[in-house]
Amino acid sequence: MKNTFGKFASSAFGKKYLGDRAFYMAVLGIVIPVVIQNSISNFVSLLDNLMVAAVSTNQMNGVSIANQMIFVFNLCIFGGVAGPGIFSAQFYGAGDHKGVRNSFRFSILIALFVSMIAIVIFALFRAPLVNSYINNPESLEAAADMLKVGSDYIAIMMAGLIPFAISQAYASVLRSCGETKVPMIAAVVSVLVNLCLNAVLIFGLLGFPAMKAQGAALATVISRYVEMLIIVIVAHMRSRKYPSNPAYRFLAGAYRNFSIPMSLVKKISIKGAPLLLNEAFWSMGMAMLAQLYSRLGTDVVAAQTITSTLANLFNVFFISIGTAASVMVGQPLGMSDFEGAKRNVRRIMFFQMCICFSIGTIMFLVSPLLPYCFKEADAAIRAIATGMLCVTACAMPVNGFAHCSYFILRSGGRTIITFIFDSAYTWLIPIPLVYLLVTYTNLPILSVFICCHIADLIKVALGAVLLKKGVWIRNIVSASE
Repeated sequence: MKNTFGKFASSAFGKKYLGDRAFYMAVLGIVIPVVIQNSISNFVSLLDNLMVAAVSTNQMNGVSIANQMIFVFNLCIFGGVAGPGIFSAQFYGAGDHKGVRNSFRFSILIALFVSMIAIVIFALFRAPLVNSYINNPESLEAAADMLKVGSDYIAIMMAGLIPFAISQAYASVLRSCGETKVPMIAAVVSVLVNLCLNAVLIFGLLGFPAMKAQGAALATVISRYVEMLIIVIVAHMRSRKYPSNPAYRFLAGAYRNFSIPMSLVKKISIKGAPLLLNEAFWSMGMAMLAQLYSRLGTDVVAAQTITSTLANLFNVFFISIGTAASVMVGQPLGMSDFEGAKRNVRRIMFFQMCICFSIGTIMFLVSPLLPYCFKEADAAIRAIATGMLCVTACAMPVNGFAHCSYFILRSGGRTIITFIFDSAYTWLIPIPLVYLLVTYTNLPILSVFICCHIADLIKVALGAVLLKKGVWIRNIVSASE
């Protein structure tokens, strides 16, 4: 076995697509903390849904609908801090800690700005937004119950939007500098707090009232404050204790003033605006797809909740490699090491495909068993969820390739191209396709779901062409000062 692998590694293909020990250690140093963080978070999310589902299916559906709205906000925050993040990675690669500090300041400001807009929207429109997802309910009472649960859930979650935004601003810049452990520790503690409080507040343990879905929302809000406090306090403590550590040097004097060179503000705004818009439109596109699927009945809403919750436990692997790609490609681009960046892209993509085929196979094999975790769901809901999980497993290599392509294109500052590649594609291909199938055919949900995933092959082909052409190979910080 060892000799066979050695021959493969020394072949022309192996030399091109396999990295050395140092490369994989660097990738795993980024990937493993993110995998641990997201896996624990997704596992707790699974337990959350199981706890809420144990109360009633209407409670689970109401929370699921509300989380579609929160998902849009979360992605807008990720998009808002992504622009400063790609500059941070390249500044860090170039050894420009002042540039990283200014990017961090911009990240904080944009995170707060997006949070305030979201708070206003949720305060004014949360009820009609939730109501748009309630189609073909079992009864008027069920519809009213889901509407109340979803609206109340969002009302409580609004209190946690700002701490979440600040946490992501810190985490984005720290990861760009190669520091993934502090965000991981903060997130792990946060989800454990969330898990404990969920049990107490949902079911009314230890003398607390049984708040049901509202208890799940309150637990999440408290956990987000915990995450923010940990990541902020630990990062600044390490900055003072280890002033020579380059990963924390940007925090020295970060709050003395918020003066950012206008030339850099302009550059980040030009590059970052498409990323913010992309995440906003892409997340709204995902919410729209969920809304279109929901027209096929409330059973589909429940099945979608089960599918997304369980699939996230497996998707965490290829999503984490996307994070590694943004750092492993962005830093050599900041040093104008274009050959090194291209070499990293080939190796990361090959690694991504190996992971996706392996994890996808495991997920496919266990998909028929996973929906039985939700004991309150009836047989029809579990059958739909099983089918959707199998399709998602088969599509994992496709999704993994597209996901990694997105982060590579973004690392070179090609944000308008990434907008077209991600959001424009979503609104021009899957959404019209699903709308037509749902509106003008009698196809069952599983057939519609399969057609939507087959369409993603178009996105893979587009990503392959863009990577091959090398449109992402750019140093965007060399003239930022």
